[in-house]
Amino acid sequence: MEINRRHFCQILGSAVLLPSLTLAADDASRSAKPKFASAAKDSAGQFHLYLIGQQGEVMLDHLLPGRAHHTEVHPQLPLLACIARRPGSFIDLVDYREQRLVKRIIAGSGRHFFGHGIFSDDGRWLITTENEISSGQGRVVIRALEANYPIIADYPSDGIGPHELVQQPGSPVLIVANGGIHTHPDHGREKLNLDHMQPSLLRLNILTGKRLEQQQLPAHLHQLSIRHIDTNQQGTTVIALQYQGDKGHNLPLVAVHHPGQPIELLRAPPAVNLAMKGYCGSARFDHSGRFAAVSAPRGDLISFWDLHENRFISSIKSRDGCGLAATGNSTEFIISAGTGRCLRHNLQRGTTVRLPSTIATAWDNHLATLPL
Repeated sequence: MEINRRHFCQILGSAVLLPSLTLAADDASRSAKPKFASAAKDSAGQFHLYLIGQQGEVMLDHLLPGRAHHTEVHPQLPLLACIARRPGSFIDLVDYREQRLVKRIIAGSGRHFFGHGIFSDDGRWLITTENEISSGQGRVVIRALEANYPIIADYPSDGIGPHELVQQPGSPVLIVANGGIHTHPDHGREKLNLDHMQPSLLRLNILTGKRLEQQQLPAHLHQLSIRHIDTNQQGTTVIALQYQGDKGHNLPLVAVHHPGQPIELLRAPPAVNLAMKGYCGSARFDHSGRFAAVSAPRGDLISFWDLHENRFISSIKSRDGCGLAATGNSTEFIISAGTGRCLRHNLQRGTTVRLPSTIATAWDNHLATLPL
């Protein structure tokens, strides 16, 4: 389904907000200090969406219908979107101020989600990556934040297995990581095309669906799956790669893309690269947009990069650490782990502090920080 451009422009020019949510903060929300939101699994095996406060207190505990992957924070409203892990079919939208489920979106017939979604910068749309099961082709789907979350655009991702997507700040440009891995719900999470996968990085215009640019790695590196990404205001994109080939190959697992240029692989020292065990799980820029963190949960390692100079800086250990988010301070990140531990690392000072927690849980792969 392609977008009705006239209708889309009408929506663009109007203030489309959930009628049950408001921007005015009450006294309780002013005094509360949320730190981050993430999906997790408890000791009984149930799945939750949690909002955690500055002192490690639980500010929201929302029971999910299944395992989720990514959590997204609305830029203006007290709204969280928690997206099912591939090949799941739900997105829970939760008002964290009123502690209630606003909407459970179910993927359309013949579709499933890939675990990631974002709100547009202006807060008017929810944008997700999806799989068209019959063809195996990826889709980028835009829903308006109206009562029933109508689909107003459905674009091809121009690839298989689109995973994470991000919007370039202050721009209508959307960047999509096409992982290249074909899966089908009948086969669970089995990878069906490793011999001929074709990952790519796509840049498209949100308003028109027009492809602005698509980049692939050289053919001999086609098994480096482009999975997780982040971008800064200049459109520089940091890429966390997952290698689907022979684990004896010590290939680079971090890359950078500048608009209009080929993807450039970045090399960590050989021992650090080997310690990543062929798998990077998340990538995030810091508040300044210069420094990036990339997690390698199978290697219990977080690496840090200067993307003005395209160079490795340092790394720290974090057992099963995967989730990454920037704080409001430049060179500082929060790291969550499957062990339940959360860390705050300041790259400039070289300090790592364990964050307080009042719950024992296994954090899922991604987290998001909230504005105070």
